[in-house]
Amino acid sequence: MESAAKSVSEYADSRAATDALLSVLREGRMSPPALARFMSQAAHRSLRQAADRPRALAELTALHGLLLALAAGRRPGRRWVATSWALAALHLGLLERRERLTTADTLTLIRANLPALPGGASRWSGLLAITLDLADGRLARRHGTASPFGDYADTFADAAYWTWLTLGHEPSRTVRAAAVAAWALPVVTVTAIALRGGAMPERPRPTLLRPAAALQGLVALRHLTRR
Repeated sequence: MESAAKSVSEYADSRAATDALLSVLREGRMSPPALARFMSQAAHRSLRQAADRPRALAELTALHGLLLALAAGRRPGRRWVATSWALAALHLGLLERRERLTTADTLTLIRANLPALPGGASRWSGLLAITLDLADGRLARRHGTASPFGDYADTFADAAYWTWLTLGHEPSRTVRAAAVAAWALPVVTVTAIALRGGAMPERPRPTLLRPAAALQGLVALRHLTRR
């Protein structure tokens, strides 16, 4: 277990590194020492991967600097943008062989920060989020720039924006409960399988994500038509 933990930072492939980290937790039976090794090795790899991609880190920082300026004086504002930057910077290793962000990545990160931006709670914000979601996916497929970083950022953007909009602006308790359950269930399921098996499972099938997408459309429509 110790030798596996020491070699985590040497993995070039992010999935292999993640599996090695999860094996530390599994073999250590989620004990405090195993959790400490997991956090230490994960942090070391994340910082090293960010340092190895200075251009991507500079682009990420410039984008969030602009978002930070736009978020001034708003709630959740600067804390939201700062959290977005930290999470993205710590996962730059998921870019794999790429050294910079793509247009699709940029659109995804803007979507994730809509709650902090002017108009983030406007009637049209839900439709804007859906439009950005469709646009970044199409761009990534058209230009062949899909990456684990894009997948991670897309999942984060959906969870962050739609949970914020639903819990803060959806009056129906039934819709709130159904939406949060639909968005949380795939994440909880994948996490539980990964921790139990000591390896990352395959991504959920699109059919399993359709309820979440349908609820996004419902919440966006209700938000648009609400006075």
